[in-house]
Amino acid sequence: MRKTWIILKHEFLQTIKRKSYILLTLSLPILVVLGYGIYEGIQSRQQGSLPTHVNIGYVDQAGGFDEFTTQPDSLFVPYASKAEAEDALLAKEIKEYFIIPADYVETGLVTRYTMERQIGVPDETWSRMKDFLVSNLLAGDVSPEVLERASNPMMVNSLRLNESGEVVPAESELQAFLLPIVFAFVFYFALIFSAQWMFHSVAEEKENRVIEILLSSVSPRQLLVGKVLGLGAAGIIQVAVWLITVRVFSLVASVNIPALSDLSVSSGLLAWAVVYFVLGYLVFAALYAGVGAIGNARDAQALSGIFILPAVMPMMLNFIILNHPEGAVARAFTFFPLSAPITAMMRLPNGAMDGWEIAVSLVILLGSVGLTMWIAAKVFRAFLLMYGKAPGLREIVGYVRQA
Repeated sequence: MRKTWIILKHEFLQTIKRKSYILLTLSLPILVVLGYGIYEGIQSRQQGSLPTHVNIGYVDQAGGFDEFTTQPDSLFVPYASKAEAEDALLAKEIKEYFIIPADYVETGLVTRYTMERQIGVPDETWSRMKDFLVSNLLAGDVSPEVLERASNPMMVNSLRLNESGEVVPAESELQAFLLPIVFAFVFYFALIFSAQWMFHSVAEEKENRVIEILLSSVSPRQLLVGKVLGLGAAGIIQVAVWLITVRVFSLVASVNIPALSDLSVSSGLLAWAVVYFVLGYLVFAALYAGVGAIGNARDAQALSGIFILPAVMPMMLNFIILNHPEGAVARAFTFFPLSAPITAMMRLPNGAMDGWEIAVSLVILLGSVGLTMWIAAKVFRAFLLMYGKAPGLREIVGYVRQA
């Protein structure tokens, strides 16, 4: 136990001192701060440059559009002819103008003129013109209340039912889509980088023959456990920094970004994140340790790619998992150990995992941890002191059986 602790401490300290580890750990907080600062700067500049109101000219060839010219953020200026409106636009007295033709009521077509390069009609301009036209079309025929409702015909309150017919609490689009994607990326990078540090550590020590010195003092099992736990502790610190960054950002930025006000990152969700990361890391670390022990760094790197594809598949199929979080595909990835951590963290923020699913996925992960650690220990014992070309699959199975 004492030797395992020494190895654990050494691997942990060596990892957290690496420049790559420090830069990677601080990358998310730095990017978040920079991104939020850029957003605030753009917002401040736009707010300072936006006029208090917009002057929009119009030429009424249909007749009857002479009321409601003053809107909360715009003023509609009538002109007798297209030439007058064009002169006003060129003199920058108005931002734009549009022509209401004589057959407008039949066709609904208006022609808009502007000097700005735009892709389509901006939403705010569309809304201003619509309110002006609707108000004049209905003026005198309906009450002010009906006129207001015609301008804003509906506010939809959409509810979702679960399989038992009960109403599921409402969730924002960010809660439903952005948060799971953020967790998926955080977990992917944390798991892959933490496990690859294990791979490189074993492969480099084997190529440099340092492993021979280590095995003269410790057993292969002690070396494996010490490395896995030491690098895992460094990985937990990294993922904790990233998850805390996500939570702090959601709390701080919601003050100035209304869309984040409904985003909730609970302590319970963070706790599940740590659990799934630890178990997922142990599975990947054991696999990468075994691969690193089999051959040289180049051959082992090629073999390690086998485990990356199952881990990244949930991110590649995120549109299926997020749109159908309780479907067969999402559940299948949740119960497969290599994809379970990332898939679970894509489903948990939406409350799409039942208690039995969490329990089954954790039991499978725990079993996978035990199995992969057992196999990795045998691989360590069989291949750590073997050099040269990486053996084939049949040779690997034979050596593992003998170990």
